[in-house]
Amino acid sequence: MAKSEELQKRVIKEEEAGDVVQGFTSGFVKKFGLVKLTKIVVGAAKDDGCIKGASWLVANWQIPCAPEVERTLALRHGEGSSSFSSIPRFTSVTPATVAAILIALSGMIKLFKCDMEGPLFFAIGEVKLTRKTASFSSSDPIFSLLCTERTPQAHFPVLFLSVLFMSSKERPTLGGTRIKTRKRNIAAPLDPTAFSDAVVQIYLDNAGDLELIAKNIESSELNFSRYGDTFFEVAFTGGRTQPGTTKPDEGEHHPYAIINSEPTREAILPSVIYIQKILRRRPFLIKNLENVMRRFLQSLELFDENERKKLAIFTALAFSQKLSGLPPETVFHPLLKDNLVGKGLVLTFITDFFKEYLVENSLDDLIAILKRGKMEDNLLDFFPSSKRSAEAFSEHFTNAGLLPLVEYNEKKIFEVKLKEMKSALTTQISDEVDTAEVSETVKHYMKEVKLPDVEVVRLLWDVIMDAVQWSGKNPQQNANAALRQVKTWAELLNTFCTSGKLELELMYKIQIQCYDDTKLMKLFPEIVRSLYELDVLAEDTILHWFRKGTNPKGRQTFVKALEPFVKWLEEAEEED
Repeated sequence: MAKSEELQKRVIKEEEAGDVVQGFTSGFVKKFGLVKLTKIVVGAAKDDGCIKGASWLVANWQIPCAPEVERTLALRHGEGSSSFSSIPRFTSVTPATVAAILIALSGMIKLFKCDMEGPLFFAIGEVKLTRKTASFSSSDPIFSLLCTERTPQAHFPVLFLSVLFMSSKERPTLGGTRIKTRKRNIAAPLDPTAFSDAVVQIYLDNAGDLELIAKNIESSELNFSRYGDTFFEVAFTGGRTQPGTTKPDEGEHHPYAIINSEPTREAILPSVIYIQKILRRRPFLIKNLENVMRRFLQSLELFDENERKKLAIFTALAFSQKLSGLPPETVFHPLLKDNLVGKGLVLTFITDFFKEYLVENSLDDLIAILKRGKMEDNLLDFFPSSKRSAEAFSEHFTNAGLLPLVEYNEKKIFEVKLKEMKSALTTQISDEVDTAEVSETVKHYMKEVKLPDVEVVRLLWDVIMDAVQWSGKNPQQNANAALRQVKTWAELLNTFCTSGKLELELMYKIQIQCYDDTKLMKLFPEIVRSLYELDVLAEDTILHWFRKGTNPKGRQTFVKALEPFVKWLEEAEEED
């Protein structure tokens, strides 16, 4: 039989080609490394068939390549791009593709000249192409496996590689090491009931003696960082409470809780001091105290009247004793729930809180707490919507014996209204509104705010001067603008300066402003003379100020400046 006839022939089918190529490349990388394979792939790319096969291996079987190899393949493929993404990927294995792959494999083995156990091949065989098939033949016993009857596809690559890459060398092993299983964080399950029972037992063992309880808690190994909320539930209610209620939950309870004490300062103060000691040793518990306080205050309707009073007393004493930085917003903001405010529960609670806090603290201290809690200007928010008025505020807290708070609130309202009035009048005067309309605005605010006549006169002078458009550099322009403003609004001043006392107050106001504002320092005598000529200031008022004025601010300077005008008045009086 001729040699050519001895060659076994076989047509490589599409489904087998993938297994052959994958098995070859995977085994090659495993045996000899990726670097050698990539060098061979580049070296084999000398003709069109080899480069197509190499590109197909890298692109479709995802053989990892260094960037320089990818660029080389792309450029040799003739795409004119240095990016490997330009290599076309074959979506199916065609006969031409099979031929190109086999040519590439042949080129690899030809160029692969290193020590390799087993046969070293310089040629695989012949590849023959037809329109629909690609066949190859080989005389080598290794590759004759490809020409035998079809082996099941799953075992074909393994059989092929086991023959091609068999080795007698023993694989190296790493000795003297122990493989350790990675440790994982094992989270213990939550068990607040057991913690609660342990704390309750400490209370019971010490018969409610808070000094001994604090010492035992300090020496215990309880996990307060995990069950801080539960601890304060035990301190306030005697045990765990059911979610959303104040009803006791399962577990032990003790009778020495804050909620079970008498609603007096003397009975609750020891509990505040006890909690203060706990917080000094464990400052991180302050957040848990805030959580429990917030939850209780948002659930005031679940407590009876006596229990709400105890909570109010505890809260007041906590601020009075400066309980480890308990923030006021923790107390005030949870109270502003519509249903609690509407039922009047919040007003009763906050009244008890104010009364207890003011026993040992001043009104200024209380206002400071309200400011920190951002409630200083919103005290009416504690009242039901039907009672949110200044009159209702004064009546309620007067009946509760909190007269200083009533006076403070009235002063606050007065300052707010005064500011509103000043802003409105300044706008009207700047817009040069009719004098009669401005007078009506003044009378409206006088009635609403109950503003004294003296304050009205002072306020009018301020808004008149505030509306002047001052020049930055020209003193003469400033003087002319000020005098023009005085003459324009003299009628308004005359309307409210209805007595010698009010005229004298106006002169004192002008004196102070001219002394404080350098732009007006030299205008004092001219302003007084203009107001005299416009019948705002009477002769007797000017003479009284000149002879017996009591305000010392710049008095000597202004008396000297006004002396010629006063001398003229006196001479005119003698002539009359």
